[in-house]
Amino acid sequence: MALKKMFSKEPVNLGRQYELDILKALPILCLPFIHCIIECCTDEALCGGIPYLFDTIIGGPLSAPCYMFAMGVGMIYTRNKSAKYFAIRGVKLGITAIVLNICRFLIPFLIGYAVTGDKEKFIAPLVYKVFENDILAFATITFLVMALFIKLKIPDWLMFLIALGMSIAGTCLNGTDVHSVLGNIFLGYLIGTEDKAGMVCSYFVFLNWFIVPVSGYIFGKWLKRLDNKKLFYGIFSTIAIVAAVIYFISGIKTGRGMFGEGQNCYYHITTYDAVASIVSAFGLLGLYYFLLPIIPKKILAFLTEVSRNINSIYCIHWIFVIFTTNIIIYIIKGTQILPLWQTLLLSLGICIVSVILAHYYQIIKSKVLKKNGKKKV
Repeated sequence: MALKKMFSKEPVNLGRQYELDILKALPILCLPFIHCIIECCTDEALCGGIPYLFDTIIGGPLSAPCYMFAMGVGMIYTRNKSAKYFAIRGVKLGITAIVLNICRFLIPFLIGYAVTGDKEKFIAPLVYKVFENDILAFATITFLVMALFIKLKIPDWLMFLIALGMSIAGTCLNGTDVHSVLGNIFLGYLIGTEDKAGMVCSYFVFLNWFIVPVSGYIFGKWLKRLDNKKLFYGIFSTIAIVAAVIYFISGIKTGRGMFGEGQNCYYHITTYDAVASIVSAFGLLGLYYFLLPIIPKKILAFLTEVSRNINSIYCIHWIFVIFTTNIIIYIIKGTQILPLWQTLLLSLGICIVSVILAHYYQIIKSKVLKKNGKKKV
């Protein structure tokens, strides 16, 4: 069957795409394990075994790229696709990012310093931490730029070329040092900045990563008109999975790209790795689609709720991770390094608590919005 015959002229997939929910939910459930292992394991321990699995593999191509690709698809499935809505959503995410950095870095680090007097651990990196650009900051810029693209009515092909050009430029600009603390911090939102001291928190840099949600955005338009998901995923996701497996085996064996040493090989992602990550995310999407019939309804309902609550779970888990590892454990033990079994147990506890708190937060939030809505009427 020709490729065109797999698609309808009109949208046919208008409901929830459960494979997309799984693509978002599974990585977010792994985040407490990823971040606790990073905080509680030595650099040597991260080079092999379970720590390597969570830090480099699950926490690499199978984590942020999946969120970003899904975020792009979600832009198509949201009810309001206006430039104004995207801009407002970007601003709200930016405010959330600032509040999160205050709650997970500024407050706990000041508490840690007040209790221990350890200036090197809690005060020296504080400015970098407070202005750290995590995935929420990236999402903020992404929504604002997408709002501009929508306002200007930029076609998909041009949008992709712009994103590809950004990725190539970002790859070439990796390692930039403008020899200014504030310059490196704020420029680090856009390109991969570094300094000799290794203090700059230039993480999900916009130019390098923007191609991932743009790819998801374009695919989302195809997905809405996809009339034969089984055939489409059966052909193209299979090819994607094979390509992803080759990418993983090659990268792990050679230590190349996202599998290299140092965090910047991931956060300052190259075009090659970005494309490979997009392919991996698409391959997983098809795999999850074919697993849907055998997933119990209760588990699918749980994963769907986790997908809906992804931002809340993300913020809550980070606050618990930093407070428990950098403050409570560090103050009690004088170090935050833990045996692996204790780290995994802590990770599981934070994961469960984050999911539960996010669940009740959404219930309370819905009640408040409903109450305010009645008042307005």
